[in-house]
Amino acid sequence: MNIRSLAYRTDLIFPAFDGEILDRGRYLVIRTPSNPTFYWGNFLLFDRPPTPGDEERWPRLFAEEIGVPPPVRHQTFGWDSPEGDPGAAQSFVERGFHLVQSSVLTASTVAPPPRFASEIVVRVLESDDDWRQAKENQIRCREEGHDEAGYRVFKESQMRRYRRMALAGRGAWFGAFLAGALVADLGIYHRAGLGRFQSVETHPDYRRRGYAGCLVFQSARHALGQMRVETLVLVADANSPAERLYSSVAFLAAEHQVGLERW
Repeated sequence: MNIRSLAYRTDLIFPAFDGEILDRGRYLVIRTPSNPTFYWGNFLLFDRPPTPGDEERWPRLFAEEIGVPPPVRHQTFGWDSPEGDPGAAQSFVERGFHLVQSSVLTASTVAPPPRFASEIVVRVLESDDDWRQAKENQIRCREEGHDEAGYRVFKESQMRRYRRMALAGRGAWFGAFLAGALVADLGIYHRAGLGRFQSVETHPDYRRRGYAGCLVFQSARHALGQMRVETLVLVADANSPAERLYSSVAFLAAEHQVGLERW
């Protein structure tokens, strides 16, 4: 299956490292055996938007290919539509699914943010304590609705993967440090000239100070220079503050990403 979507193509950087990607012709099966609670690491990616009747067909395929409770407590579907065509997604929404609509932004050069926070130091994570601080910040910044215990299981496994990928030369995790303490972090990983940002998060006590903008800008410069990435890809909720932040450092809207999730 040939994928047009930049967002889904770069999503596959991660299961290509240590997961499973199975091509069924009209859809891909993406699995992350090391992290079964990772919704977007265990999903089905279709070659077209949903059509009437898929609200019955796709969950059956998911059960066959990914699993069912108790080990798998979610259902997640994506489709290859850079135009953002939702298709017949409403029939899924009526069954309790959430329609995910995101903006996909790209950059081959970046510009400093309007507010440059010179008091922070942005660098690649190195020590065990660096990675511990990043993990705890990621857990602290989880979305509402995720209990800490369950989210910690997911995030600890995910951060172990990111560290292994960094050690293998596939990318890096970056932190913004203020007086030695991590206040924001993100990852950038790459394949075939494309670099994908991961999990841009700022500690709740340090938001609205320009730290995230500086972190994105400086880590992007590192990726475009030292990692030799040609195009950087960011995915953000459509019309969100995050999208505006990325635009402020010269990321431009390129396409859309759509999917469905229920958990």
